[in-house]
Order: sequence, then C-alpha cells, then structure tokens
Amino acid sequence: MTESDVKILGEWPSPFVMRAQIALNIKSVGYEFLEEKFLEEKLRLKSDLLIKSNPVYKKIPVLIHGDKPICESLVIVQYIDETWSSGPSILPSTAYDRATARFWAAYVDDKWVPALSELAKAQGEEAEAEAVKQLLAGTALLEEAFQKCSKGKAFFGGESIGYLDIALGSFLGWIRVIELNGLTILDAEKTPGLVGWAENFCANSAVKEVMPETGKLAEFAKMIFAKLKAPPST
Repeated sequence: MTESDVKILGEWPSPFVMRAQIALNIKSVGYEFLEEKFLEEKLRLKSDLLIKSNPVYKKIPVLIHGDKPICESLVIVQYIDETWSSGPSILPSTAYDRATARFWAAYVDDKWVPALSELAKAQGEEAEAEAVKQLLAGTALLEEAFQKCSKGKAFFGGESIGYLDIALGSFLGWIRVIELNGLTILDAEKTPGLVGWAENFCANSAVKEVMPETGKLAEFAKMIFAKLKAPPST
C-alpha cells in the first residue's frame, strides 16, 4: 500500500484535522487533503464521502488509508503512530508515560476545549467572566502538566513533539485569535512553560505548513462566533 492511498477528510480551520496532519508530517507520510466545503448560511456542507466514511458521527476528521476509514482525531493520531512505526514515535515509550499523555489529552478534549468554546459563546459580562475563569484555571493545570511531563525539555513529549503536544498544540491558532481581542491565555508570568512550548511547537516543520494564518483564521472566527452568539431562531 503506497502513501498515495492516504487521504484526510477535513476543513482547514479545524484543530482536530490539524492533529492528523501533524502526525502524518512527523512520520513523513504523504497524503491527499480532501476539504469539506463551507456554506456561509449553513456553515458546512457534508460530503457523501464523509457521511459514508463516518456514518456514526458524520464529522471530520477522517483518515482514509486504502479503503479503510479511521475516525476521531486522537484515535487517528494513535493509528498513524502504530501504522508507520519506523518514523519518530508520537506516543511515549513507557506504559506510564503513555497513560499520562492519554489522560491529559482526554482532559484537553473533555474540559479545556469546552471551556474555550464557552468563552466563544458567552453572552454578557457575567457569563464571559465565568468562561474566562474556567479557561484560565484549566490552562494553569496544563502548565503544571507540562512541567511534569516535559521533564525540562521543549515539549510535553520530551525532545520532540508527542501525543499530548499534538492534542493541545492544534488549538494554538485559535488561542492567537482569542488573544487578539485582549485576553491573554498563555501568560509569560503565569504559564511560562506553555509560552516557550507554544513557540517551539509552532516553529516545528511538521506544524508550520498546516497552522492556519492568524488573520485568515480571525476572519473565519468572526463568522463562527456570530453564529454561536446569535439568538435561537423561532
């Protein structure tokens, strides 16, 4: 099976799609990017291929390897790591470190990302203040996790980008967009480890070519945030 048999169904602004792209880049695996289309009035139009490939959730990303679809971003990252085992390892080498990385990656998706979403949806000063509080508290926990997991190295995974780096780092573009509005999420005094980590992550060759340009992402975010904060239609 050749690398030309590898495809990703996704959308350019999606941090979840970025996870799969970064993992493939780390392994130096070529792939074809099949972009799902956006319609401003509906936000997205799901292709027949997406619905066929992920009939349960009908959402991106989907990795298609040959004729086999693999769904859910972190499942895809693990699949890539196991399938192209000759490349740099993404998951840690020890069982304990793998368990720790999976724990914090689950925290990112189950707790931290929802807090980020709540901030985007918050209406009114009180709701926004509570959303900021939850997001910054979660970010402080991730700072502590970085200090423990990195063991003084540049990444959560040590010397090179690993599983947890990909899980959290895929959201750095969106963090930049939110910080354009005046909220500092990664603070040099409160989260110095994450500040340095973010710089190293974004400078990595596996990341640079897929990280969305901030201005373009900010324009897209305006549409999404307006949709999220719009009153429900009657």
